[in-house]
Amino acid sequence: MLLAAYRHGYDVGRYVSLERIVEQTKQDYYDSLEASSSRWHEGRHDVMPWFNYQLSVLRMAYREFEERARRHRPPRGAKTDLVVHALESMIGPFGIADVERACPNVSRDMIRSVMNRWKKEGKLAVIKRGRDARWEKVSGGEARHRRNQGVTR
Repeated sequence: MLLAAYRHGYDVGRYVSLERIVEQTKQDYYDSLEASSSRWHEGRHDVMPWFNYQLSVLRMAYREFEERARRHRPPRGAKTDLVVHALESMIGPFGIADVERACPNVSRDMIRSVMNRWKKEGKLAVIKRGRDARWEKVSGGEARHRRNQGVTR
């Protein structure tokens, strides 16, 4: 069953044990075999009970996989928290690439959004613009002073 699933593009068996599911539903397995093999000798058997059982095993495996994935998905807002934590830990001038390295699963747009919010709040100042833009954490008063003076390094 596992090999057939792999060959037809159903890779859930790599993450969830199909054998365990069959073991847990052993009675259904035997019932489907009995129903499928009745009247075998007359050539009038019906493969559908066994086939439906096999599909139900795959469905159970995918449901279990989805549940596992749901448990490991970060909660809403977690990426923003990752960016905030990375910004708080930056020392000296840094670029957006430095923040990206600290937050590999966060998009550049999300990082820019958080950085722009920090800039508006006076927590970040741009010290170099352009392709190699550099940012620096600053205290609130120092950032206001730089904005008012138009000072960049």
